[in-house]
Amino acid sequence: MSERITRYGGQSATAPLRDVLVKRPGPAFGAAFENPALGFLHPVDLAVAQRELGVRIHQLVDTHAPDLADLTYTYDPLLITDRGAIPLRPGKPTRRPEPALVEAWAMAAGIPTVGRIEAPGTIEGGDAFWLRPDLFCIGRTLRTNDAGARQLAALVGGDVRIFDLPYWRGADELVHLMSVISPVADDLAVIYPPLLPAGLWELLGELSIRTVEVPDEEYPTLGCNVLAVRPGTVIIAAGNPVTQRALVAAGCEVHTYPATEIGINGSGGPTCMTRAIWREL
Repeated sequence: MSERITRYGGQSATAPLRDVLVKRPGPAFGAAFENPALGFLHPVDLAVAQRELGVRIHQLVDTHAPDLADLTYTYDPLLITDRGAIPLRPGKPTRRPEPALVEAWAMAAGIPTVGRIEAPGTIEGGDAFWLRPDLFCIGRTLRTNDAGARQLAALVGGDVRIFDLPYWRGADELVHLMSVISPVADDLAVIYPPLLPAGLWELLGELSIRTVEVPDEEYPTLGCNVLAVRPGTVIIAAGNPVTQRALVAAGCEVHTYPATEIGINGSGGPTCMTRAIWREL
């Protein structure tokens, strides 16, 4: 039985995080390397992976859903708005069962469904975020097509900006929108400039948002995947010292965690592992 949730939403990537949904890695995550479609880099050390995920608030467990490897990255199959939940439709075929499973958890917890992304649309949570509570950004990528982006824009409503991401190295090294930008305060974002859409770069300038630039050598180690738990207080994967120092110099309080198995191996950082249920604006 899901714990009832009385407050949800908070259309922000940086406001104080009050409720979050996570999923502890299970046997399917441990066996993920055996399925090439999942894209893991090497065999998983499940014990290490389970130690790496220390957050525990609302936990999606196997009584809620089958043990799917990629469901450890709870950010992707569902979006929470101030009006309720929007189950998405991942472009990665192995993730297609996830939205209905997480929607069922949300409904049992008291969060209504606003609408769903329908075929032929595809969109993953990693391609969408609030830059402001009234300004939503979507990336068109190899996992988020035009139909999915337009459907989500209509469901969210208001000021929605859509940006194209590059093909880069293809599906095996996919670029999500949030692979290249992480807002960490109202006026500060971590970015990887070589892959950042030019239109989004211009928008940051228009809004006077300062940037911390991730160096090339720290992009593969998830230096650009930064989770704000409140404005200016962030969690980042260990092993990104240049980005960490730059965040501190910009006035942030930085916490690190070891990101070998869930992070680098599975290509998902702290943002990917946490679906915000409520951020207090």
